[in-house]
Amino acid sequence: MKIQILLASALLFSATTFAKPITTSSSSSEQAGYSFGYLMGRTNAESMKDLNLEAFIQGLREAAQGKEASLTDEEMARVLTQYKKQAEAQQLIELRKQAEENSKIGTAFLAENAKKAGMQTTASGLQYQVLKAGTGKTPKVSSKVKVDYEGRLIDGTIFDSSIARQQPAEFQVNQVIQGWTEGLQLMKEGAKYRFFIPAHLAYGQIGSGDIIEPNSTLIFDVELLQVLP
Repeated sequence: MKIQILLASALLFSATTFAKPITTSSSSSEQAGYSFGYLMGRTNAESMKDLNLEAFIQGLREAAQGKEASLTDEEMARVLTQYKKQAEAQQLIELRKQAEENSKIGTAFLAENAKKAGMQTTASGLQYQVLKAGTGKTPKVSSKVKVDYEGRLIDGTIFDSSIARQQPAEFQVNQVIQGWTEGLQLMKEGAKYRFFIPAHLAYGQIGSGDIIEPNSTLIFDVELLQVLP
């Protein structure tokens, strides 16, 4: 929870509880108070979802009015630490459930995908299709390459695309996820492959960012433009 933001914002709140809607016809003080409250609530919605909002407003009001707190600083620190631990434990449980579900979905998807014509599966579990054969050099694990690519989830959601940015990417073959490292070494310059990468060759149980959830199976269209000197 962004405790510092909540406490700093307390002084900006009016002691009055508004039953009426706040509009552009309301006073500037009312509009400012509402705006600070709404934006703080929206920014911290996830952290505050299990809080007793009446108690929160009471604490906010009493602090803004300079009243003495009904809990000591030590008691507040202790209860907030415990609240944070409980929230993190619940989040971990939810992430584990999400990871288990994504693992089942990914396993089923890859099992069915392996039956498609032209699909090849390596010993590691990487699946790939040759969309266009290449004729140039094949990169080694230590090579630097220039590629165009687009990555998406199995539901079709695109999460990254050098094609959309119109800017090919350059990197070393051993500095990317395992599925890419293995797959690139199967290609020749000028080739375009479609990789179906199981979670253990991608971002595993951690995931990446807000879009790639734990144990997500990923799909990449990759064109190897050049093996760089």
